[in-house]
Amino acid sequence: MPSLSASLFYKEIDRLQPISFDKVFQFDKFNSLCKGFVQLGRYSDLKNQTGIYDLQKGSGRKWTVERDMEHLKQSSRGHVDEHEVIRIVGKNPFLWHDHWPVEDYARVFECLVLVDEISKEADKVVSKIRQIGKKHRSKTEMIQSDFDANTESSSTATAPYIAVHMRVEIDWMIHCKKLEQRSGVNQICSSKQEIIERVGNIVSSESPTVVYLAVADSLLNDSSILSGWKKGLLPFEKKKLGVDGIYKKHSYLIQSAIDYEVCSRADIFVGNSFSTFSSLIVLERTQKMKRMGITRSCDIDVRWPSYAYNILGESNGPQKWMTNMSDSTLQAISYGSNAITC
Repeated sequence: MPSLSASLFYKEIDRLQPISFDKVFQFDKFNSLCKGFVQLGRYSDLKNQTGIYDLQKGSGRKWTVERDMEHLKQSSRGHVDEHEVIRIVGKNPFLWHDHWPVEDYARVFECLVLVDEISKEADKVVSKIRQIGKKHRSKTEMIQSDFDANTESSSTATAPYIAVHMRVEIDWMIHCKKLEQRSGVNQICSSKQEIIERVGNIVSSESPTVVYLAVADSLLNDSSILSGWKKGLLPFEKKKLGVDGIYKKHSYLIQSAIDYEVCSRADIFVGNSFSTFSSLIVLERTQKMKRMGITRSCDIDVRWPSYAYNILGESNGPQKWMTNMSDSTLQAISYGSNAITC
């Protein structure tokens, strides 16, 4: 059973403590849904009659399938089969194995079900977002009905919301600027103004729409992210939404899991294509559409549209984003890319 950890590097060492997989996802549910494909085991299930065999793993992006196979062949010449537990040791690329096909990785995601505690916390946040959206839409429709006595329907039943993974925190800005220098790509970092402008050009909505800003508050050095939004878009972060108390009860990783779920459920999601967090949300949303028979969303209106604000799209808006499910490796998801299918 794997442990989960964060990848922060800006004065946040205390946040890097790993937590067990079953503190976030339902262990038995995972094994039930992924039966015949991949399974997890607990250390307590082992007889522990032998010591752990440490297998030194290669590191970096150059580690290939061929190197993996050769490495395993060399290891098998020893006494590795006598051990119940093989521990992989070494600095591995994030989301190892890189060489998993995207379709296989998406299948693993279908087996991930949040534990009830986290799921219920996400329910509270989503409910609060929709309640506020419904309240503002009701006010607008009441004003409109004063001028139009023939108003027949109400849009308040659904109160859709937009979730923006607004990567403007200190740790990201340090990372993305270095990444732009190394890669020679200038589409990685996005300023607050650029994000606000591009998100504002997605829809010309007459009804007020809540925009939930998913940011790591403790790493945010800018208190003005709620200012400058287009009329009709109502920006909320945790404190203004009144849900910061829900998040503060939990560790950094659990807070991220709640935010992930809130973003995943959004009617429209907007993120950064070089962020693993954003990429995984789009992967999951693409998988949902695929189950509905939709293989390409770029030219049509779909139920769960996603956008990358770091790439300029039509009408000065963000670029539409859909995961390439036929990709043979996870590189675009693991390390980010400006090639996002659409």
